[in-house]
Amino acid sequence: MLEWRHPLVFLLLLPWAALLIRQWRSRSRAAVSWSSTEGLRRGRSIRVLLGFLPFWLRAIGVAALIVALARPQRVDSEQVVSSEGIDLVLALDVSGSMEALDFRLQGREVDRLHVAKKVVGDFVAARPYDRIGLVVFGEEAFTQVPLTLDHDALSDFLGNVEIGMAGANRTAIGQALAVSARQLGRLEAESRVLILLTDGRSNAGSLSPLQAAEAAEALGVTVYTIGVGSTEKRRRGFFGGRTEEIDEATLQAIAEATGGQYFRATDTQSLSEIYATIDALEKTTAEVQIQVRREELYRSILWPGLLLVVLSMLLSQTWLRRLP
Repeated sequence: MLEWRHPLVFLLLLPWAALLIRQWRSRSRAAVSWSSTEGLRRGRSIRVLLGFLPFWLRAIGVAALIVALARPQRVDSEQVVSSEGIDLVLALDVSGSMEALDFRLQGREVDRLHVAKKVVGDFVAARPYDRIGLVVFGEEAFTQVPLTLDHDALSDFLGNVEIGMAGANRTAIGQALAVSARQLGRLEAESRVLILLTDGRSNAGSLSPLQAAEAAEALGVTVYTIGVGSTEKRRRGFFGGRTEEIDEATLQAIAEATGGQYFRATDTQSLSEIYATIDALEKTTAEVQIQVRREELYRSILWPGLLLVVLSMLLSQTWLRRLP
């Protein structure tokens, strides 16, 4: 990126341009008395044709010197992460109930998972220095993306998350907690956070949610739970079936056992506000240093400018000298 250290120096170009215009006009008005024009009919010599050269060499040379005084610099900046941020896993419910069309996005009626993916994507984009992983769960739970700083790849996988990819008919919240906590416990980190989003109650898996919460707490994992779904009954999509009621008591108990919080989202705005609240509660611990490299460019303009001015002076005093 090109920057100018002293940009106000460019104001000197205005009086210089005014002076050049004045000099040029005075040259054009100059006249001499001549007894005969017979000698002029023979044509102009090369010295006459190049008579204007010192003027333009001086004009361009001084303008170049002014530009050089403004100190052009090529600036390159680089962000260096000297210490990593927190480890964070996002657990998303992809069971059939997440296909309920009770949320709206940009004026359109959309399913819960669609909105969750949009809000989670924005949340990830706002935390570039944290290691973030993705777990999906339905009848079973598995790691879709392990903890990573490659958030572009994470966003691509998030976009490919679909209803039913982990089983559509049941919800294994305990299993999702266990898989997420196990992933967080594998790496050293100052802070480990799990955000679990669901719209139902745990009815699958051999591990109960509270047992999994105790294991997460033992690993130092803070769990934030989010229950999503409108209070109104809305139509379902391809998977059909009844809409499960959110087990708020269990979700709250999970959060309290691990030092987290439980949130309830009934529409798109409230879900966005919840993730913004968690973002504020769990500030990244990453230390980022910005290294700036500046390359001075004025020399490449200064020396040609000086050369043009000197050449103008030499020509005007020698070969292209003009008589008063």
